[in-house]
Amino acid sequence: MATVEFVEAASRSERAEAARPALDRLEAATSASGAPWGEAIAARSRALLSEGDAAESHYLDAIDLLTPTALRLDLARTHLVYGEWLRRVRRNVDARQQLRIAHGLFSDFGMEAFAERARVELRATGEHARTRSVETSTQLTPQEGQISQLVADGATNNEIATQLFITPRTVEYHLHKVFRKVGVRSRTQLARHVLESKSR
Repeated sequence: MATVEFVEAASRSERAEAARPALDRLEAATSASGAPWGEAIAARSRALLSEGDAAESHYLDAIDLLTPTALRLDLARTHLVYGEWLRRVRRNVDARQQLRIAHGLFSDFGMEAFAERARVELRATGEHARTRSVETSTQLTPQEGQISQLVADGATNNEIATQLFITPRTVEYHLHKVFRKVGVRSRTQLARHVLESKSR
């Protein structure tokens, strides 16, 4: 992970050549594992150190590899850096699409620093992303709403994770946020809240 962060930092400070040995080590390690995550991260890192069509091809490869997995954070980061690259090459319409996805995912995860980075990039393309206000901070996101409904239906965290293509840990993370927003302390109380909301 330190190598991945180093490659991104080097690309952002225009020190791509200094990062190439690190990229070579990363590619050797990930190709040996053969895991989709490794291939995707290597592709994203190659994109960060590439230009033109080659960079775009690597970004798209990384997104294709990550989309069917539960690795939503890595997917969000890939959409973000791809969107940043698209904006730098003055493809603002394409950049907005990637940055919107990144902003939405980071906001759902509660990763405000990354969400703000995506929002600033969106603003640079001429679009304004909504920041979380006090009112919206108490409203459930679409994914939180789905998870709440599945809890009310009696699904376990593992069952919810399988159905939504996320990890059980991510389900637990969202449930903690839901409990805080709704003002409950247990799954039973959450299920009751969902049922009462439907009957209103």
